[in-house]
Amino acid sequence: MHYARFMPRPRLLLFALLSLAVAASAQTAPAYRYFRAGNPANIAATPRPGYALMGGGADLDEAFRFLCDRAGGGDLLVLRATGDNEYNGYIQKLCTLNSVATLVIPNREAALDPFVAQAIAHASALFISGGDQANYINFWQGTPVQSALNNAIRRGVPLGGTSAGLAVMGEYAYTAQGDKPDDPNLDGKTAMADPFGPRITLNRDFLEIPILKGIIADTHFAKRNRMGRLLVFLARLNEPDGKPLPPPGMGIRGIGVEQGAAVLLEPDGKAAVAGHGNAYFVEAPGASSMMVGGRFGVMASNKPLTFGPYEIQKVAPGHTFNLPTWTGDATQYKLSVESGVVHSTQPGGGLY
Repeated sequence: MHYARFMPRPRLLLFALLSLAVAASAQTAPAYRYFRAGNPANIAATPRPGYALMGGGADLDEAFRFLCDRAGGGDLLVLRATGDNEYNGYIQKLCTLNSVATLVIPNREAALDPFVAQAIAHASALFISGGDQANYINFWQGTPVQSALNNAIRRGVPLGGTSAGLAVMGEYAYTAQGDKPDDPNLDGKTAMADPFGPRITLNRDFLEIPILKGIIADTHFAKRNRMGRLLVFLARLNEPDGKPLPPPGMGIRGIGVEQGAAVLLEPDGKAAVAGHGNAYFVEAPGASSMMVGGRFGVMASNKPLTFGPYEIQKVAPGHTFNLPTWTGDATQYKLSVESGVVHSTQPGGGLY
C-alpha cells in the first residue's frame, strides 16, 4: 500500500491495467494445450480405416507409416493427457502430411472445451500416446472427447495407440485406476494372487471399434510380465457372475503386444505383426474356475486364481493373424492357472 501511495499516477494506472490484463488472460486461457506443425489450415482428405496396436517402448516407424498412409495426406492429431509435442517432429519427418498436431487434454475441463472436439473432428488420422490409461478414462470418458473419437471411428479415420493408448482401444480395458504411484506395473503374479483385488479395475465401451468388440488388449507384454494379469482379466470377464458366459458367444478374448511390436489391423480383421516382438492372441473357450487340473476351484475375492485352460496363439513379426476366424501363422500352446500358479504346455513350461 505504501508503494502505491508514492507511485506516480501514470505509472500507477499502467500497473493497474497490466494487472487486469494478466488476470483476464489467466481466466480465459484454455485448459488444453495445442501444438501444430505444418500448414495452419486443415485440408479435406479421404482417410481409410485401420488400427495400429502398438505395444509400447520405442516408437515403431512402420506403425506410424501405416497410419500416415491411411490419412489421405491430411492432418494427423496426437492425443495426450500429459506430455508435450515431441511426436510432431518425429511424425513430420516420417510422413508426408498436411499437418501434424498434438492436443494435450489434461482434465475434464479441457475435455469440455469446444475446440478439443472440433480438432478431433477435423483430423484425418488419430494417435493416442502412452502414459496412464486411468487419465484417459477419468478425463475423457463421458465427454465430447469420447464422442468425437467414436464419431471419427465411424467415419473411417485410422486410429493408433501405444502402451496406455492401446490399452483403451478394445471394447474392454484395464483402467489402472487402482495402481499405486510407487508401483504402476500390475504384474501377473500380483494379479493372480487375488483376481478381485482393488487393482483389478475393468471398463467397457470407451472406444467403439467394431473389429475389437469382445477384446481386451494389454501392452509391454513379456517385458513387464503381464501374461498372468491378462489371464485374470479374461477370467473375470468370462465369468462375471461366477458362471461362464452362455453360448452362442465366443467369450471375451485378449490381445497382448510385446514392447517394440505392433499389430497392424484392417477393419475386416486381417492383422499383421510388425516390429521387434511378438503378439499373443488369447482365448478361453470352455474355460472355467470350477475344474482345473482335476481339482475343484472357485474364483473369489482374497483367493488365488484357479481358471483355465486358455489357448494361446503367439504370432512373430512378419506373420499374420485373422481376428474373425481367430486363426493365424502362430505357435499354439495352452495355459491354465491353479491357485495362482500358471501351468504351460510349452516345452520348458514357458508363458511366452
